[in-house]
Amino acid sequence: MELFLNDSLGQITLEVEEADNARAVIIIAHGAGAGMHHPFMTSISGLFVARGFHVARFNFPYMESGKKFPGAPKPNIETWGLVIDYLCVTYPDLPIIISGKSYGGRMASHLLADQSPAPVKGIFYLGFPLHAPGKNSKARATHLNAVQVPQLFLQGINDQLANIDLMREVLSSLPAARMLEVEFADHSFKVPKASGRTSKEVMHQLVEVTTEWIDTVLK
Repeated sequence: MELFLNDSLGQITLEVEEADNARAVIIIAHGAGAGMHHPFMTSISGLFVARGFHVARFNFPYMESGKKFPGAPKPNIETWGLVIDYLCVTYPDLPIIISGKSYGGRMASHLLADQSPAPVKGIFYLGFPLHAPGKNSKARATHLNAVQVPQLFLQGINDQLANIDLMREVLSSLPAARMLEVEFADHSFKVPKASGRTSKEVMHQLVEVTTEWIDTVLK
């Protein structure tokens, strides 16, 4: 199911893949440089649908208009609110879990730091972008303490946008949050051949751990 939402933010493409007897809706936003149809987005969405979730993906306004860079965060955070509101109406009996690859997850966290939509029961981050490459800092995490729902961080050990030691420090101040440290993985969850693992195996690990976490959150 593919829809086009229109409001003051402009046209927004929203695509929903439905599962039989879904127990929740997962919304996944794309990263800064790739849209909702990026192979990572479509692959992980399909795996979650197979696990019994409706999965929604959407484009931020800048991506919809063909721009390469996100620009100001405000319209992208507002887009998150619009998408959540729409899916709350579309699936009124299902809880909602929100997520995002890198930038998309960071924008979702800012929304939840400012407000807590009742149907949203948790958020998971597919590579939280803690800092720019080589610019180690925790400044982008200062708002996470204001997020009132459970948080799950899925982080590659070799992520150049999130020094793992700094991520551990961030998690130490978020007692209700959890983190999966993915061995050998970079920001895109790619792993070298020498690791003995494949990117497909990593993807399945992400989905398995997240599914178990969601089931715990929804109990």
